[in-house]
Amino acid sequence: NPKEFCEAPGMIIEPAIDLKNRQCVRLQKGNFDTVHQVAADPVTTALAFRAAGAQWIHMVDLDGARSGVRVNAPIVAAVARESGLKIELGGGLRTMEDLRAAADSGVQRLCIDPSFVAAAVREYGTRIAVGIDALEGTVRVSGWEQDSRCDCLDFARQMEDLGVETLIFTDISTDGMLSGPSVEWLAKLQQRVSCCIIASGGVSCNEDIRTLRDMGLYGAIIGKAYYAGTIDLALAIEEAGVQFYPNGLVPAWT
Repeated sequence: NPKEFCEAPGMIIEPAIDLKNRQCVRLQKGNFDTVHQVAADPVTTALAFRAAGAQWIHMVDLDGARSGVRVNAPIVAAVARESGLKIELGGGLRTMEDLRAAADSGVQRLCIDPSFVAAAVREYGTRIAVGIDALEGTVRVSGWEQDSRCDCLDFARQMEDLGVETLIFTDISTDGMLSGPSVEWLAKLQQRVSCCIIASGGVSCNEDIRTLRDMGLYGAIIGKAYYAGTIDLALAIEEAGVQFYPNGLVPAWT
């Protein structure tokens, strides 16, 4: 159960790879017009993450998020196979068939479209996470391009009521901007739900990681800061604390 790990004295660090046309890319504020390649090869990038001490990697299939067609699935499978890292995948997971294909390819945590949460939780339990991608407090969908008009805090509570135990919160206004994480919204989310919360967006430096750690969050995603060289990934992982259970074993739910 991920909630058990929430009680451990540490925060999981998840360096990120966003995939578009099978390349490592980054966006600013989710705007596809800002897409630019940041690394030559996803597998080589993942191996660098592992060398820095990472145990998890957060991957987003941007093509899948936008169109529902998972053209990057072979890359995700290769990263899982070659790096040995635990994969958390979002983007394009819209059906139970998508979940089964991703799970069979080595993905441990499945970040899904909320339309079929109940069925997904019944089959995959604690391996399911839901991404809350918000702009000015409102949930955005379809690759962040459409406004759902749903309050992000109310949405989080609905997901918890359906059995979701892990939420990945992204404040779109901070994503890719190196402006610092959205501490205020993360604190509001902590007050509204008891889920494990992974912070995404805005992390710019090691001090941001220390801030999120001290908030007691379950995890933090590092994206542009790694590629821009403004964060020391190995130090971030060291300062975040325990990435495993004290006995050295990976939690059973993974």
